[in-house]
Amino acid sequence: MNSYILLFAAIISEVFASSLLKAADGFKKLLPSIGVVVGYGLAFYFLSLSLKSLPLGMAYAIWSGLGTALTAVVGVTIYKENFNSKTFWGLALIIGGVILLNFANTHSF
Repeated sequence: MNSYILLFAAIISEVFASSLLKAADGFKKLLPSIGVVVGYGLAFYFLSLSLKSLPLGMAYAIWSGLGTALTAVVGVTIYKENFNSKTFWGLALIIGGVILLNFANTHSF
């Protein structure tokens, strides 16, 4: 299976798990708590499979950066958290950093 598909599955699983942390209410609610554990388990499983052919630094940068950005989007859309210019620029810098790291791994300056 394509390593980038596995990495994308890891990102989606991590965003799913992170998004359920708030709903789990400190692990007091059973179903969201189960979702957190399963989501993180799948995230690390898929990430480990993607690392068979992707460089660790690049894969982790993509996984953590896009996971952070997507989790912030879930917070804004589902949990009605604030979205302002600081949020926008913070997310843009995260995504820009991921792009720059990937570019640095494939090209020399």
